Amino acid sequence: PIKLTLAATAPSWASAYERRAVGPRPKPQSELTNVVIFVADLPMPRVAPMQASIAQKDEQFSPHLVAVTSGSSVAFPNEDPFFHNVFSLSRGAAFNLGRYPSGSSRSKTFTRPGIVKVFCEIHSHMSAVIRVFDHGWFTVPNEDGTYVIEGVPPGEQTVVAWHERIGERRDRVTIKAGAATQINFTLPVLEPGQ
Repeated sequence: PIKLTLAATAPSWASAYERRAVGPRPKPQSELTNVVIFVADLPMPRVAPMQASIAQKDEQFSPHLVAVTSGSSVAFPNEDPFFHNVFSLSRGAAFNLGRYPSGSSRSKTFTRPGIVKVFCEIHSHMSAVIRVFDHGWFTVPNEDGTYVIEGVPPGEQTVVAWHERIGERRDRVTIKAGAATQINFTLPVLEPGQ
């Protein structure tokens, strides 16, 4: 499992501006679900594309982070009662889906591995992250910090926990065939609202 420890210097929001409230403030998303756990330096077998979704709701992207395989499509449904826009200036995945109204959705397919930072040009405090992989050995933890990566080849492997504000934490572990291996990471990140 992942353990998040408090760090007084970690900002809890990506924006320098106070959030403009249209309705009640949504419950902050757990930082545990803003981590990607993956196995590094393995051969990259061909994996099927996935379908993922990042909703625009209560003037935030939800979830804040998704992880997908190369060739996957991510939908951006607008669940707010006003227009949104989705764009990225990330290298290798720059796009702009334009402005679109409540109840509609636009999608983007991501063909290259890497980190894609997503924003709304109308609401500067909104941001999300898409992590694209060339393999299937990755996961995003549950809200309680637990996670499972199935089918990792046995042997010495490097397992990585990545968070957008602190980067990577790596651990070298021995994976045994047919056995579960427990790996714990401690990441110095503030939970929202702390």
